[in-house]
Amino acid sequence: MKQVIVILTLICSLFAVQLYAQDFITNKEGSNYKFKVVNDIETNEVQNQSNTATCWSFSALSFMESELMRMGKGKHKLSEMYIVRMAYEEKADRYVRMHGEINFAQGGAFHDIPYVIRKFGIVPESVYQGLNYGSEKHNHGELEAVLKAVCDAVIKNKQGKLTTSWKKAISAILDAYLGPVPAEFDYDGKKYTPMSFASRLGLNMDDYVVITSFTHHPFYTQFIFDVPDNWAMGMAYNVPLDVMMEVIDHSMDNGYSVAWAADVSEKGFSFRNGLAIVPEDESKLTMTGKDNAHFSEAGAERSGNQFTDPDSEKEISQEMRQEGYDNYATTDDHGMHITGVVEDQNGTRYYKVKNSWGTSNDSKGYIYASESYVRFKTLNVMVHKDALTKSVRKKLHI
Repeated sequence: MKQVIVILTLICSLFAVQLYAQDFITNKEGSNYKFKVVNDIETNEVQNQSNTATCWSFSALSFMESELMRMGKGKHKLSEMYIVRMAYEEKADRYVRMHGEINFAQGGAFHDIPYVIRKFGIVPESVYQGLNYGSEKHNHGELEAVLKAVCDAVIKNKQGKLTTSWKKAISAILDAYLGPVPAEFDYDGKKYTPMSFASRLGLNMDDYVVITSFTHHPFYTQFIFDVPDNWAMGMAYNVPLDVMMEVIDHSMDNGYSVAWAADVSEKGFSFRNGLAIVPEDESKLTMTGKDNAHFSEAGAERSGNQFTDPDSEKEISQEMRQEGYDNYATTDDHGMHITGVVEDQNGTRYYKVKNSWGTSNDSKGYIYASESYVRFKTLNVMVHKDALTKSVRKKLHI
């Protein structure tokens, strides 16, 4: 009888340990952060943008894929490189029309996804992988240089007027590097064009809005979001900081995920440590090495006790946000996808963020961004308009 009691006690103890382990998650092995899950929105697997600055496509399409799941339309893996390819053609046209006086690079913005899908449709990842240049991983260094060189040669206008061939040359380069665009393709036993597939998915691009919070434009108005990668001149709705956070929280609390554009150059942003924080005393944090030009990998190694032990963070004001933006301390570095909310043992709120740098960290490709970090370093977010509160929609005339 005593043996039975001992065995039952051991079983109960193991069960209690399992329950405790399930109750909390953490950012990395050996960390003292204990995160309790508040909500967790369904999403596809973490992807890897590799050596490209195409985070805007990876994050926004991850967001759209979660939207399809939320709407009961099934699980689909959409092609980031199809969006990138069609955007390159549009960027080239805009760059030449502007005589080279705007940015031509790999980067983009959340606005680009609705722009491309409206005009060119979308295809599944299985149909268009964009790896046509002898590599198993994405790398657009040579492609970007070749495209820009052609555009710059066109702008020099050596023949006295532009030819009818230069756009065909751009398309041919993109065909060579990323692959020809399929006119038709089979998917789930049916034949589609990119436009008919977009129609089949049933995503209404007019349902998605970009929200930001800066004081150099009036609140509750729209403005062309002034960052270099906004080649399409996409508009953002401007609201006070507390309202922008309300938009994020109301979205997450009601089952809507959020596409998140942010500055990731801070000492407190560490992919390796699975954490993004704004410590009150940043002198305790160190950086070794440097981030790459496109912030497309783990970058500089950040270290400090705050990545393993919760510490006090700065109180972020509207003025601090604006000062960082005005002084180039807050720059448009990276697009990611907020898919959940957690709270640590002190009641501090964090956002579970899906990155596109692969799954090499302990959090399997995710980071946990504190509320302070999101308040401070968010450039903008894209959400479904139904995720906005009635009062915000009314003020924005949506």
